[in-house]
Amino acid sequence: MSELSRHNEIVALVNEKGMVKVTELISYFAISPATARRDITKLDQEGRVKKVRNGIMRLEEVKPIWAPIDNHNTDHYHEKARIAIRAAKLCNNDENIVINCGSTAFLLGRELCGKNVSIITNYFPLACYLIEHDHENVIIMGGLYNKTQNIIINPIVSITDSYAGKWMFTSGKTLTPTGLYKSEILGAVAEQQILEKVENLVVVVDSSKIDKKANSGMLFCPVNKIDILITGKQANKDVIEYIKEQGVEVILV
Repeated sequence: MSELSRHNEIVALVNEKGMVKVTELISYFAISPATARRDITKLDQEGRVKKVRNGIMRLEEVKPIWAPIDNHNTDHYHEKARIAIRAAKLCNNDENIVINCGSTAFLLGRELCGKNVSIITNYFPLACYLIEHDHENVIIMGGLYNKTQNIIINPIVSITDSYAGKWMFTSGKTLTPTGLYKSEILGAVAEQQILEKVENLVVVVDSSKIDKKANSGMLFCPVNKIDILITGKQANKDVIEYIKEQGVEVILV
């Protein structure tokens, strides 16, 4: 048997058993102690097995921390992260938190993961993240999964009566003096179904989305329906002042 073939069989054996002693290798492959030690050292250096006292162990697969967004593929990532951190401070233990789709909303969900709150969401990537990271209370709003938008759309309005929350966090395409606009109509309609079931609506958008008018999209809600706005310090000052005049609490980060 060639060295390469023996090494492949050693790796297969240790993957099957979890751990193999040096004496087992010597007996199983009819090799000398010196050859067994050389094989172990080489396989360990190649990262195919883990060298331990008197033998080798199977390498346990390290599951990467998954997230649909990061600072390499998300515009204004660091500002959105600051917004999420500040938004998370609004939430207290034992509260029901509704989090809708969007990159900033996802970052908020990531901040709340592991804390003593119930998270209600129809955003599939966020639900997957929370479940994979063992968040205690995840409530996924039922309905039809829309692959394009990564959300679950509820076709039956009465079902949303089952959901209620202290806070609802949402984002959108543009926030103007008129209100919050969203580009995905199906998603916006799905969110509107639960809007009246929450105590506080918090809009979390980065400063680039604060503008005097919206060029496109659907009006999700007028400004006077928003309780709190959390955005970046670079947001349009004139629009921010108008929004404040409508009774909205504005938090700049």
